[in-house]
Amino acid sequence: MTTIIDFIIVFVILVLVHEFGHFWFAKRSGILVREFSIGMGPKLVAWHKNNTTYTLRLLPLGGYVRMAGWQDEDDEIKPGTMLAIEVNGEGRVTRINTSNKTTLQGGIPVQVSRIDLVHELVVEGYANGDESELKTWPVDHDATIIEEDGTEVVIAPDDVQFQNAPIAKRLLVNFAGPMNNFILAILVFIGVALSAGVQVLDTNQIGTVQSGSPAAKAGLENGATITSINGQAISKFADLQKVVGEDKDGASLNVVAKQNSKTENLTITPTKEGLIGVTPPVDRSIGTAVKYGFTQFWSLTTRIFDVLKQLVTGQFSLNKLAGPVGIYTMTSQAASGGFQSLLFFLGYLSLNLGIMNLIPIPVLDGGKILLNLLEIIRRKPLSPEKEGIVTLIGAGLMVLLLIAVTINDIMRQF
Repeated sequence: MTTIIDFIIVFVILVLVHEFGHFWFAKRSGILVREFSIGMGPKLVAWHKNNTTYTLRLLPLGGYVRMAGWQDEDDEIKPGTMLAIEVNGEGRVTRINTSNKTTLQGGIPVQVSRIDLVHELVVEGYANGDESELKTWPVDHDATIIEEDGTEVVIAPDDVQFQNAPIAKRLLVNFAGPMNNFILAILVFIGVALSAGVQVLDTNQIGTVQSGSPAAKAGLENGATITSINGQAISKFADLQKVVGEDKDGASLNVVAKQNSKTENLTITPTKEGLIGVTPPVDRSIGTAVKYGFTQFWSLTTRIFDVLKQLVTGQFSLNKLAGPVGIYTMTSQAASGGFQSLLFFLGYLSLNLGIMNLIPIPVLDGGKILLNLLEIIRRKPLSPEKEGIVTLIGAGLMVLLLIAVTINDIMRQF
């Protein structure tokens, strides 16, 4: 049960951070965000605030920010459709109900003759079944529409649609999700360093001596400085590890250490594994933690790109990828190592998510950014029809890959 909770928490944090990047920059760019969803599939919970509907959905397969005019229908309602409208005191439509799952109290039943919720903002039709009089109602700019599944969202007028924002703002909105993942990864790595500390390996001072270890039995104390072992000078922790590791026969080591303001000669006998039970000192300073956050970010980024390079250059293997099942398993393993281990895994996963989303596949952020760049080069956008086809193909490929990876993850469990 604990693992499930850990997985849900990690999932929600990653999706929230990623989608909030798109959401925040879209809002600042004057683009209407109609829905902010955590999860996919059937709706569990929904609430509405500041012209955005927030939903929690059943399947933990990501989330989305639904912007006006982007990955969105134009709320096309065909002539002859029966719906209900709610009108304010000025005679303007404020709510439109197209769902059979809910009713508008006091709503006017209308058989639609013509409706435009993008440009003209108007509803024409016959009210209350009276076909003798065609009526026209103006629609409020911020009116809402209850869709077939019962989700209520704001309509998408032309002036707040994604594709009508300047190209620079659209480019930034598309990049904002991965950017937030990168920022989260760095902050998490900094947090790990502040919590656990960063091992200092360029010193001959030790950090702690494990209780009951060979070093403790010999009288070595925390914070001692080791100057030599078996006559070999020790200037950094790596020297200590090398000399101790070379003692294959378990012979005693002659250790010269400075502790308690004096130099002592100690005899330490390593374990069969070649260990004496000391750890390097750790640094929890803010400066070191910040440096660790960025260096760890860069180190893991290069590793991820190495794996991607292998996948592209013919060394493709599903074992190098993970879907929800694989991530659940890795979350369980990370959680078993304690809070700091789980925290580090969160940062690593966030970095992965940011990089993977920048792959230039149309359904991903990287694909959208590629289309933005093509628009800048061509000085005109790709036609909606062509963009829709390209996106559909990309979505199909991603679904097939997700199915294959998930099946492979399950098979690996057995």
